[in-house]
Amino acid sequence: MASQLEAPTAEVSAVANPEVANPASTKQTVDPWNVSGEVGEDGKVKAIDYTKLVEEFGTKLIDQEILDRFERVTGHKPHRFLRRQIVFSHRDLEVILDRHEKGEPFFLYTGRGPSSDSMHIGHTQIFDFCKWLQDVFDVPLCVMLTDDEKFLFSEKRTVEEVMGYSRDNAKDIIAIGFDPNKTFIFSDYEFMGGAFYRNVTRYSKLVTYNVAKAVFGFNESSNIGKIHFASIQGSTAFATTFPHIFGENEKETAKIPALIPCAIDQDPYFRLSRDCAGKLRYAKPSLMHARFLDALQGPGSKMSASIDTSAIFMKDSANQIKNKINKYAFSGGQETAEEQRELGGNPDVDVAYQYLQFFMEDDEELARLGQDYRDGKLMTGELKAICIKHLQEYVANFQERRTKSTDEVVKLFMSVRPLKWNGNPKVQKIVPIVSDQAGDGGDGKLSKNQLKKLEKEKQIAAKKAAKAAEKEAASAS
Repeated sequence: MASQLEAPTAEVSAVANPEVANPASTKQTVDPWNVSGEVGEDGKVKAIDYTKLVEEFGTKLIDQEILDRFERVTGHKPHRFLRRQIVFSHRDLEVILDRHEKGEPFFLYTGRGPSSDSMHIGHTQIFDFCKWLQDVFDVPLCVMLTDDEKFLFSEKRTVEEVMGYSRDNAKDIIAIGFDPNKTFIFSDYEFMGGAFYRNVTRYSKLVTYNVAKAVFGFNESSNIGKIHFASIQGSTAFATTFPHIFGENEKETAKIPALIPCAIDQDPYFRLSRDCAGKLRYAKPSLMHARFLDALQGPGSKMSASIDTSAIFMKDSANQIKNKINKYAFSGGQETAEEQRELGGNPDVDVAYQYLQFFMEDDEELARLGQDYRDGKLMTGELKAICIKHLQEYVANFQERRTKSTDEVVKLFMSVRPLKWNGNPKVQKIVPIVSDQAGDGGDGKLSKNQLKKLEKEKQIAAKKAAKAAEKEAASAS
C-alpha cells in the first residue's frame, strides 16, 4: 500500500562518507556503542539490515495484526513511525496492550546519554514517539540521563562536564512537550540511592563477568565501571525503583512492567534486564525498537553528537540546516538533470527522502514524492528543498518551546514527587497508591472522596478521548 515503508536496501558507496577511505570488507555492527552497515568486497557500505537484526536478537516484527489491535485497544491510528516500520520490532508489546485493555498499570521508560550540550534530530525521534505514547496511553514516563555512563565510557570527559550536559539535555527533552504531571526525568548521579540502588545491587549480583563479556563484548582492559553500568541502566526498567511514583509495597509494584521505546542498538541491555527480571520475580519489561535516522552521509550510519557534519542539531539555525542538507546529504539521484529525468533516482538511499519518512505526516504525499523521484519527475534539488522546509519548521518549533525550559522547569521535572495519570479512560484504573495519596485510614485504600474524584477524572478523560476521536475523524474525512 502507499503508506508502506520503502526500507533502504540498496548499497551506498563508501565514498559517501568522506571519513572512510577504501574500507575492508566487514559485517554490519550494531551494539550500544557502534553502528555501521556491512561493507562489501567492492567497498560499498550497505544499509543496516533490520530483518537480520530481528533474527539475530530474537525479537518480533511489528506486523499489521498487532497494528490493528493497537488501534482497537487505544482508539488511535498508529503513529507514522509504526505505519512506516520506523518502529519495526518489539518484545511483548501484546502484554502492554493486554494491560491497557484491563486498566492495569505500566509505565514508559526511555533515556538519553548526555554527550553534548545539544541533542540532534536523531535523538529527538524516540522522545517524540514517547510523547505520543504517553498521550495515547496516559501513563507515567521515566527518563534516565546516563551521565555516569558517558563519564565511564569516555577517556576525556569529566564528571562535571557530563552533569552539565544532563541539564542541557533535560531542557531539550522537556521541549518535546511532556506533561510534568506524568514525567520524571533524572540524572543517575543525582538519583542513585535508596530503592534504585537496592535494585542495582540485586541486578548486579545476578550478572557474572562472563555474561557481561558475552553480551557487551567487554575484555580484560575494560574498566569495572563499564561492566557494572548494565545493572544501572537495567534497573530503571523495574517499577520498584520508583516508590515515589508507584508506592512502597515492592510485592505489588514488582508486577508493573515498563514499556521501553528505544533504538535497536540498546536491545542487549534489556535482553539482560528481562532475564534478571525473571530471576527477581519482577515483571519483564516490554520493548519497541526503532530504526536509526541515517547520518547525512547516507544509509549504513547514524548521526553522531560529536561530528557536526553528520547531523542536524536542535540548536542549528535555518541557514545551517539548509547548508547541511544541500552540502552533505547523500543523494540517490543521478549526476545530471538529464540523467535524472531519463533514469530517475533512488529514494531508498536518498537521505532527504529518508528524513521525510520521519518528519512528513501525510502518507500519500510521501509515497507520491518517492514515485516521482523514481520516475524522474522530481529533481534532487527539489526533493532536498522539501526536506529542508520540514526540518526548518520542526527545529524552529522546538527552539521556541525550549525557551520555556527554564532552570525552574527543569527542577520541577527532576524533583522526586508523585505523578498523576489516568490510564485507559474506559476502565477503572488499577494501581498501587503512593503513601501520601492514601486514604485517611493509612491502609493504602481509596477513601470515598478519592473514589468520587477518580470517577470524575475518568468521565473527564472519556469526554476528552471522545472529542479527540471526533476531531481525528473530521480531519481524516
